[in-house]
Amino acid sequence: MLTKAMETILNEQIEKEGYSSNLYLAMAVWAESNGFNGISKWLYAQAEEERLHMLKFISYVGERDANAIIPEFKKPPVEFGNIKDLFEEVYKHEQFISASINDIVGKSLDEKDYTTHTWVQWFVNEQIEEEASVREILDKLK
Repeated sequence: MLTKAMETILNEQIEKEGYSSNLYLAMAVWAESNGFNGISKWLYAQAEEERLHMLKFISYVGERDANAIIPEFKKPPVEFGNIKDLFEEVYKHEQFISASINDIVGKSLDEKDYTTHTWVQWFVNEQIEEEASVREILDKLK
């Protein structure tokens, strides 16, 4: 069973993952409408991946006999300037998500919730890959 503090931080992450999915979906639509079909495909895939991350958190919270909350998501921006600006925003957002995952790691250690600590390591590794992937794209754009 999760402590209330762990339940809260995991529900906050559900919101962040859902927003991430919507953000990348908005970016994909922008890229597609501006003729960047390859980039839009990449962003659509990222949006789906973030939705799956949200579902993993929802499932985990339920498995730990706690209540997952499906929040309202704030509306993402719809204009992104240019492709380089867009990917800089993606990179900044992935860094934000990495920091949030690290907060969960820290909270799990504070709460001595070693089950969550072990479970969340998948996301720690995923964020390493996500940031590296976007940095590689930014390097190519530069």
